[in-house]
Amino acid sequence: MATPSKTPPGADPKQLERTGTVREIGSQAVWSLSSCKPGFGVDQLRDDNLETYWQSDGSQPHLVNIQFRRRTTVKMLCIYADYKSDESYTPSKISVRVGNNFHNLQEIRRTNEPISTFMIQIAVLANHQNGRDTHMRQIKVYTPVEESSIGKFPRCTTVDFMMYRTIR
Repeated sequence: MATPSKTPPGADPKQLERTGTVREIGSQAVWSLSSCKPGFGVDQLRDDNLETYWQSDGSQPHLVNIQFRRRTTVKMLCIYADYKSDESYTPSKISVRVGNNFHNLQEIRRTNEPISTFMIQIAVLANHQNGRDTHMRQIKVYTPVEESSIGKFPRCTTVDFMMYRTIR
């Protein structure tokens, strides 16, 4: 059974990660923010807790910079914001830019193709209700899982197979 190369629109990234289609790679990057309130920085943005968040502290645009040590293939970028909890702090207009460094970033639109890049920049350009600072609760970066170089084998996703998929 071959896994399709395209990610279906609205696909749940956690489900795709469980089935071995994608892998979260945010921990391999260096993260920086244009500003943050004390105690509301990168650690809260990456802690897997939807109750915590990054809060900017300055003028717009608010920036999240994600820099990889080597050119990295990115399939999905997931941003979690919660209007019900954050109201005017919720981003309403976001720009995603990719490139080799700060000097050659290019804005991208929604694409189904993976992008190979050294850097991702997320810019919050506007908030709901003309809010000044912003809240983002989580950002996840996913790469496609490469097929085995030995040969093409079907993905084993049952619980029984998953128990024995790694060598200790």
